[in-house]
Amino acid sequence: MSRVDTRTDEESHAAGERCAGGAVSTAVELPTASRARSLGDLLRAYVGLIKPRVIELLLVTTIPAMLLAQRGLPPLGTFFATLVGGIMAAGSANALNCVADADIDSVMKRTKVRPLPKHSVSTRHALVFGLVLGVASFLFLWGTTNLLAGVLAVATILFYVLIYTLVLKRRTAQNVVWGGAAGCMPVVIGWSAVTGTVEWPALVMFGIVFFWTPPHTWALATKFKDDYRRAGVPMLPVVAAPDRVTRQIVLYTWATVLWSLLLVPATSWLYAVSAVLAGAWFLVVAHRLHTATKRGRKANPMKLFHLSNTYLMLVCVGLSVDSVLGWPALGWPF
Repeated sequence: MSRVDTRTDEESHAAGERCAGGAVSTAVELPTASRARSLGDLLRAYVGLIKPRVIELLLVTTIPAMLLAQRGLPPLGTFFATLVGGIMAAGSANALNCVADADIDSVMKRTKVRPLPKHSVSTRHALVFGLVLGVASFLFLWGTTNLLAGVLAVATILFYVLIYTLVLKRRTAQNVVWGGAAGCMPVVIGWSAVTGTVEWPALVMFGIVFFWTPPHTWALATKFKDDYRRAGVPMLPVVAAPDRVTRQIVLYTWATVLWSLLLVPATSWLYAVSAVLAGAWFLVVAHRLHTATKRGRKANPMKLFHLSNTYLMLVCVGLSVDSVLGWPALGWPF
């Protein structure tokens, strides 16, 4: 028999008096605690909609673009305004992507923990959140930097949602090749925010991220290809033989490294050295992955995936330091 059942009448009466005496405070405290937990969960859900890990990558490429455009540190107001506006624009695109891809996310192990599959946020609220963020990003960038940066941000959101998410992703194995152009735009937005124009170094940086995206994404998709197959998304590892996938990874890795060297005339020897060394490392791992796959040996595509992040970070850090130091650019050899 439990302790409650064995209490005396006096003990029960005393307990009742204590409960009565604390009724007011309990009635206030419990709902407040519950509300705090609910607000915290809701905040985390909205943060999940904007995909912070993806935004981190966009910031890594935006910062060196601004530093190279200035060939030093731009005005701090412009610098931080561009980052804030860029976060808002990327958050808008990612939230709208979550709305459009809710059916896919709900059947993939990797994405079923996102807010919409978990019903942490309603579809309507996520849609409104994404749209409001997009409009706010345009107005903010226009007001704090210039109109060109705001227009480019809106164009990026529209391309990512309407072209990549709704059309390319579900229809072609080349989805990340062309759809990845949206992920390249932060460098152009960063450049335009500082200069008010788009010049050739910004387009070269666009190309670096453009060629980098397929090997980065296909390495990840190789590990999760069963997920993509179950969701009906024709990622290259789902529809092509493994050796063909790794061959494409090698080709795009070469394109990335060679294209990165086009920035050398606008930088000093410091960037040139960092781009060559990081590129050599990237190429070695890509070739090893392809060789192992072609020979039927066990391969680890996630090693290339993680290295691709490190490669881009090293190139961007090298470019950032080079730009801040402002050493004489090597220029064209002709």
